[in-house]
Amino acid sequence: MPGLYLLLLLVSLAGSALLDYRHKLAFWSQPARTAVTLVLGVVVFLIWDLLGIGLGVFFIGESNLLTGVILLPELPLEEPVFLLLLSYSALLAYLGARKFLRAS
Repeated sequence: MPGLYLLLLLVSLAGSALLDYRHKLAFWSQPARTAVTLVLGVVVFLIWDLLGIGLGVFFIGESNLLTGVILLPELPLEEPVFLLLLSYSALLAYLGARKFLRAS
């Protein structure tokens, strides 16, 4: 089913946002700082991806779960969305652990 991977990434982002809202970890406590952090995270990982693509290490495999939209050679639309989810998850894990440790 084309687009399923993107749909699942977006559902995961929505779940992360709900978790963030519930515990006021990132966007609901410091929206500007969170946005800058996530943009920087995605940019760093995109540079990493582009280096890997340039070296022939990263490539798009065969999958009918992707939308088929290619942003750059070997860089599907889903990749920046995945990198956003990765950065947001790492940020929430860090902030959640910090909040938990301070509370105990």
